[in-house]
Amino acid sequence: MKRVYFDHSATTPVREEVIEAMLPYFDEEFGNASSIHGFGQRAREAMETARDRIASCIGASPEEIVFTSGGTESNNLAIKGVAAARGRGRIITSAIEHHAVLNTCTSLEEDGLEVVLLRVDKHGLVEADDLRKAIHDADGDVALVTIMTANNEVGTIEPIRELAAVAAEAEVPFHTDAVQVLGKIPVNVDELGVDLLSASAHKFCGPKGVGFLYVRGGTRIQPIQHGGHHERSLRAGTENVPGIVGMARALDLACDELGAEPKRLHGLRDRLQQGLMDTVEDHLLNGHPTLRLPHLLNMSFANVEGEAMLLSLDAVGVAASTGSACSSGTLEPSHVLTAMGVPPEIAHGSLRFSLGRINTAGDVDYVLEKLPPIIERLRQMSPFAKEPG
Repeated sequence: MKRVYFDHSATTPVREEVIEAMLPYFDEEFGNASSIHGFGQRAREAMETARDRIASCIGASPEEIVFTSGGTESNNLAIKGVAAARGRGRIITSAIEHHAVLNTCTSLEEDGLEVVLLRVDKHGLVEADDLRKAIHDADGDVALVTIMTANNEVGTIEPIRELAAVAAEAEVPFHTDAVQVLGKIPVNVDELGVDLLSASAHKFCGPKGVGFLYVRGGTRIQPIQHGGHHERSLRAGTENVPGIVGMARALDLACDELGAEPKRLHGLRDRLQQGLMDTVEDHLLNGHPTLRLPHLLNMSFANVEGEAMLLSLDAVGVAASTGSACSSGTLEPSHVLTAMGVPPEIAHGSLRFSLGRINTAGDVDYVLEKLPPIIERLRQMSPFAKEPG
């Protein structure tokens, strides 16, 4: 049976080049980067070289890169760390953020901070005027604005440069969760104008369990875990040197391929999208039609359950998603689609396809062969199926 992996927004396979770069730091060069002997010095050198390479990929300075365990920790450090440093103020975010942001904001809300959720339009876009009004209404009492660079479920790319400029006008720090975009589209922190940016290696063919937070120089932030003086005292704990080395190698490769690979994935995604539109009735494209990540397609199909489609696809070797992997297993409709105004009965019939470097046109054609009859069969079983005339 053919196997097709269309769930790269959940995680990606680690590239061979990345594994090769990591291997020496598991055995030959296993030193603790905080040790002063030769083993530790060599580990430190590898880690700082990785920091330089990562910084270069996003237009930052090496001292602005803080290594973490991944996107969730980076988001927690950015949001809680800035809130603690500023000591007061509202947190402004959007209704379609990843739960790593939304639940972090909720935890602060339980501690007495006010959280403002900005609405989005039908495509999932945040309006700059809405942010400007929210900051104005707060009358100077805003600790942080946090808006994702692109949505993980529908792929809509937010106007981060414009939103960050609005925050800068009010002298409010701006954080963006860029976990889904690194390696997919160019990212430069100065061009975006952001003060903090979160990333996770396993989204761009690096290892799981490692990520980083970009913190612009001069940004007030406090650590949220305590111990040693690692990462300029912002993130206590022995650094994951093999993971950091692998992350840098993966990001290097992804950035080197930003010219051709996004165009290739864009073509494959459009081939899949058009094929489904041509063969399946009663469908809905979720997300912005053009301002969207090149590798991601989210569509809803009426009178069919997303979970049933997923299980049927899995039975023929196809891996996809009903939305974010962190939300799998829930019976609630996607909070992203709900915020975009998609009715619950339609949102329940959504599928997310996220393509990657291992995918081919043959993979797309295989899904186009298998999925339409699956939807037809499930619709015939649905209690909402139309009675024959």
